[in-house]
Amino acid sequence: MVLNLPFDESCIFCKIVVKQAPASIVCEDETILVFLDIRPLNMGHTLVIPKDHYVDIFDIPENVLSQMYKVVKLVSSAVKKTTNADGISIIQQNGKASGQDIFHIHVHVVPRFEGQKLPPFSELREVERAKLDALAKKIKQQL
Repeated sequence: MVLNLPFDESCIFCKIVVKQAPASIVCEDETILVFLDIRPLNMGHTLVIPKDHYVDIFDIPENVLSQMYKVVKLVSSAVKKTTNADGISIIQQNGKASGQDIFHIHVHVVPRFEGQKLPPFSELREVERAKLDALAKKIKQQL
């Protein structure tokens, strides 16, 4: 059974969707929103989310998940070109035990570079909004 809640007042991603919280938006359509992570693993670290609130992969309908991953593929190419990355990591966590800390399904698109080791998410620092906005604009131009 899918427990779709179009909006969850306690969810930061839902607040971003309805513009109640700031985000550096790369692109969006009726179903999906793409924006830069405020605490990036690397500059260009992008999040792809459904606009409706689904908790995790077990909660989201297959058609919405399929649409999400179509966007993940497009965004991956744009992020790779924009950042001159050597590769892209696609990260999607489900449940607290997996490291999920925002319970609105999301996919991380992370630019990666040769020889780089990533720190734990808990050690990441916020980046200034102006820097993220400028980078979001550059990635959008590659879409």
